[in-house]
Amino acid sequence: MRKYGILLIGCGHIGNEHIADMYYRDDVHFVGVVDCHEEAAQLTARKYGVPEYGTDYRPFLKRAEVDIVIIATYTSTHLSILKDCLAAGKHVLCEKPMAKTAEEGAEFVREVRAHPECKVLIAHILRHNASYIRIRELIQSGAIGELRLMRMVQNHHVMNPARYGRLLADCTPLVDCGVHYIDVMQWFSGASVCEVSGIGTSIDANLPGHNYTMATFRLTDGCVGYYEAGWSCSTASQNLKEFIGTRGRIALTLCDNRPDNREEGDLIQVYHSDTGVYETINLESRYKNMYLQMQTLFEMIETGDEGSPTLEEAYSALRVALRADEAIRTRQVLPVETV
Repeated sequence: MRKYGILLIGCGHIGNEHIADMYYRDDVHFVGVVDCHEEAAQLTARKYGVPEYGTDYRPFLKRAEVDIVIIATYTSTHLSILKDCLAAGKHVLCEKPMAKTAEEGAEFVREVRAHPECKVLIAHILRHNASYIRIRELIQSGAIGELRLMRMVQNHHVMNPARYGRLLADCTPLVDCGVHYIDVMQWFSGASVCEVSGIGTSIDANLPGHNYTMATFRLTDGCVGYYEAGWSCSTASQNLKEFIGTRGRIALTLCDNRPDNREEGDLIQVYHSDTGVYETINLESRYKNMYLQMQTLFEMIETGDEGSPTLEEAYSALRVALRADEAIRTRQVLPVETV
């Protein structure tokens, strides 16, 4: 079994989610962890038994034992770190969204394509979630007829305003979290978003941008959908995922949100409108399966596979999210051009 040497850049919330799910695996060795705050890097290193830590990732890139770099930093830093990693010949798992702007996203794609020896995967974690994979299979098999409507809500009740305020400095919830669910819409339907609109507001004071948005999407196959996202001290935490077709609907309830039977895992409910029958699927599924995601990058390295999502699919989700954000800011209905 090959053992991959990994460097983690960014020891905040999501960086710790990555390392917590991987540090003890037989095919993984964390060479070092890096954060601009030395105490955060030191704490992560001590917690997970990583031999070295620091505040500058560049010396680690010179080390032959580093095969893969996890970029778990703020979005505004992704492109510059990626360039350094590719120049050093390292494979990369980069957190979403890949960039702050469509132009930076296009440059990100060009940089990766200019270094074919390096494999790069964007961390769209729902692509590696067993429940989302099962729901896609059900939709693709025709279990609810033709997919016509997707309803998705992901609101956070903010208990750490400083953390979310820093995230807002880079992008709104629609872009930061929305790239996941826009990707899901296109992945599930097999179609592309062609039109966007929506509404947004700043619920809390002194924010750099909207912390609540509801975006609507029209896809090339006639399917429509919406995504509601809010980060506020006043909003309640909510999680709705429902997919409606011409012959029924599918709803997902995560195990943590189930009122009972949480030990059964996630709850997938399928309603067949032609027969009136309800089907219940209990499925063991990790919401953020970081190790399975990393295994996808391993397969890309070993087989040359494009991965899931492909770089172009991840860039498409970013472009749609940014276009929807623009539609909300300008109060317009905007077309989305395909690339």
